[in-house]
Amino acid sequence: RYDGTLMTAFVLQNKLSQNRFGITASRKAVGNAVLRNRARRLLKETFRLNKSSLSDLQERYDWVVNAKRKLPSFKLSAAVEEFEKLVSRIAQQESDRL
Repeated sequence: RYDGTLMTAFVLQNKLSQNRFGITASRKAVGNAVLRNRARRLLKETFRLNKSSLSDLQERYDWVVNAKRKLPSFKLSAAVEEFEKLVSRIAQQESDRL
C-alpha cells in the first residue's frame, strides 16, 4: 500500500508480461458522479502517460489506485507527479531487494 495526498495505490506483483491497472473512485471518498468521473479520467491518463516508466520496472504489477477527495480539484500534472513518486518508491524497493 502506497499512500499519497491525491491517491492510494495497492500494488501486487503479477506473473504476466504487462502491468494491469484498476481504478476506484467511490462516492464516499470522492463525491458526486461528475467528480468521480473526473478522478477516473485523471487516473487513466496518468497511467497512460507513465507506461514507459512502468515498463522500466523489473517486475510487472497489478495496480489498484483509489482516488482521494482532493484529486478532482487538481490538474493532470499534479496527479502525474504523484504517480511518478509512487513508481519511484516501488523501483527503490525493487533495487533494495537485489
